[in-house]
Amino acid sequence: MAKLPITTRRSINLLLEHAANHLKVGDAMPTEMQMTQIVNSSRTAVRSALAHMVEHGLIAGMKQRHLLRRPRPDDYFDVTELHSATEQLQQVLMERIYERDLPPGAEFTEVELSRAAGVSTIAVREFLIGFSRNGLIEKTPRGSWRLCAFDSKFAQELGEAREMFELRAIERIATLAPDHPAFARLADLLARHEALGKEPAESHAEFPALDREFHSFLISLLDNRFAENLNEAVSMVYHYHYQWDKRDELPRNQYAVQEHVAILRPLVGGDLPAAMAAMRRHLHSSRSTMLNALHARESSMPQA
Repeated sequence: MAKLPITTRRSINLLLEHAANHLKVGDAMPTEMQMTQIVNSSRTAVRSALAHMVEHGLIAGMKQRHLLRRPRPDDYFDVTELHSATEQLQQVLMERIYERDLPPGAEFTEVELSRAAGVSTIAVREFLIGFSRNGLIEKTPRGSWRLCAFDSKFAQELGEAREMFELRAIERIATLAPDHPAFARLADLLARHEALGKEPAESHAEFPALDREFHSFLISLLDNRFAENLNEAVSMVYHYHYQWDKRDELPRNQYAVQEHVAILRPLVGGDLPAAMAAMRRHLHSSRSTMLNALHARESSMPQA
């Protein structure tokens, strides 16, 4: 099973701490809005944490959130698991891109990223050198780093590689035993996507985190280091380009949620051909959206 995102692990620890300090067995967990305040994160992170608590017998279910037992020491994630330098750096870099602090072409220093992520400059340098192989960042002559714009050819090549790995992941699911833990995770992802699909458009701003979790889980089923390395680039690129045009972000997210549901329902129901067809449609749609954004940006740039 895929390793839980760092935000989910932190949220689990904070909810466990709240339950240990404020609840008795049989009491209900706080409301979803209250829990987002407790963990200081999104509803997506809260729901992922609740799903983990259900899986480990701490609460009765995603709707019936009554505490079944007191948290034990082994329920908590070790502090060292919450501070992976690579995860911290990826998260900080992605967040700064999402918040538009680092638009394409912006420069940043290793010290700047080190302070923001709370890791050493040595860890930052190693991370940036490794990540630069994807062609998304580059070292400048002044010793800082620059976020690179990428062209349609780069996007097309990445989309083709992504399709190869993710369709293979769908095929891998067909080989799993019926009681494999992956099916419980797929059912949970389906329930969360369906719940998000019923919420107002504004709530779909939370979709990128769920999108990364969905695709990362599929890739993890391959247990392939090359696929996982590619997924890091895909995760960044397929959200990175939205920096350039956020005018249709919410409708785009709403549409993508339904595309995910169209993949997850047949996966949970055991219909591999339908899942494969839905995945092909989703990857084609996602790649087309990115290429259109790139073309729009290129056409709007002033001519030299």
